[in-house]
Amino acid sequence: MFVIAGGTLAIPILAFVASFLLWPSALIRIYYWYWRRALGMQVRYANYDDYQFCYSYRGRPGYRPSILMLHGFSAHKDMWLSIVKFLPKNLHLVCVDMPGHEGTTRSALDDYSISGQAKRIHQFVECIKLNRRPFHLVGTSMGGNVAGVYAAQYPEDICSLTLICPAGLPSTTDSKFIKQLRELQESERIDRIPLIPSTPEEMADMLKLCSYVRFKVPQQILQGLVDVRIPHNDFYRKLFLEIADEKSRHSLHENMSKIKAPTQVIWGRQDQVLDVSGASVLASAIPDCHMYILENCGHSVVVERPRKTANLILEFLALLHSTDNNKKQA
Repeated sequence: MFVIAGGTLAIPILAFVASFLLWPSALIRIYYWYWRRALGMQVRYANYDDYQFCYSYRGRPGYRPSILMLHGFSAHKDMWLSIVKFLPKNLHLVCVDMPGHEGTTRSALDDYSISGQAKRIHQFVECIKLNRRPFHLVGTSMGGNVAGVYAAQYPEDICSLTLICPAGLPSTTDSKFIKQLRELQESERIDRIPLIPSTPEEMADMLKLCSYVRFKVPQQILQGLVDVRIPHNDFYRKLFLEIADEKSRHSLHENMSKIKAPTQVIWGRQDQVLDVSGASVLASAIPDCHMYILENCGHSVVVERPRKTANLILEFLALLHSTDNNKKQA
C-alpha cells in the first residue's frame, strides 16, 4: 500500500519536474493564472466594433475612484499583479492588455503610435463605461507615455494620474539603454534591440538592464520567458520602431502642459532605461505634481518595489480625497 501511495504521489511530482524542464513557458502561464485567481482578478473581454480588448478586474465602482492600469512595452496586464496584492480588495481595479499585446487585438493596419494607443484606450474606457465617473489612471514606461497623453487629450475622463518612470520625455542625461541603442544604430544592428530578447542570455541581460535589484532567475525560467515572447518579437520590433519614431518619441513632453489633473510621478533613482531626470521635467510642467524618487530601484518599479508603489498610490489618492473634502467644507 505504501509503495502504491508513494508511486501515486511520485506521478504529479515527476510531471511537474518534466514540465519545468521541457515546457517552462507553460508553467509561467499557469503561474499567472494561479496568481490572478488567488488575488480575485477576473479576465473579461470587451469589443469596440470588430476590435477586442482583454482585461482583468477586481471589485466594483464605488465612492472611491476606479483605477485603470496601463502596462509597458512587451508586457501584459498581469505585470500589475505584484501591486494588486497590496491594494484593498474593495477598490475597483482594471488592468488592460495594451493594443496588440496578449489578448487584445493585434492588427497590421492599427496605429501603434502613442496617440493611436491613447485613442484605443479611450475606446476601451467607453466600452466598459469606466468614465461614468472620473477615474484614476496609472501607467508605466510606454504605458506611462500613453497615460500622460490620455490625460491631456481626455481630461474629463480622469480625476488623477500616476506616471511610473514614463517614456516620451527628452533627457539631459542619456541612460544606459539609450547609449546601447545609439551604438546599435551606428553599427547598423538596430534589429538587436535590448528590450526584445531572443535567447536566455539576452533575457538575463534585459532583466539586469531593467532592474537594480539582482534577481536570481533559473536558466529554465529564463528559457520559459523567452519562449513566451519569441512568437511576438516581430510585432515588438515593429511597435518599438513606431513608438521610437519622431511622431511618438516625445509625445508625453509635447502634451504635458495640457495635463490638468493632480499627478503623481514615481521613478527609480537607478533607472537604466529611462533616466530619472525625466521626473523633474514633469514636475516643472504640471501644476499639481507630486514627485517620488525611489532609492536603490531601477526601471522595473512595479516588480522591484510593489508594496512601496501601492502605498504611494493609496497615499496620493487619500491626500486628494482629503483635499476635496476640505474644499467642500470651506
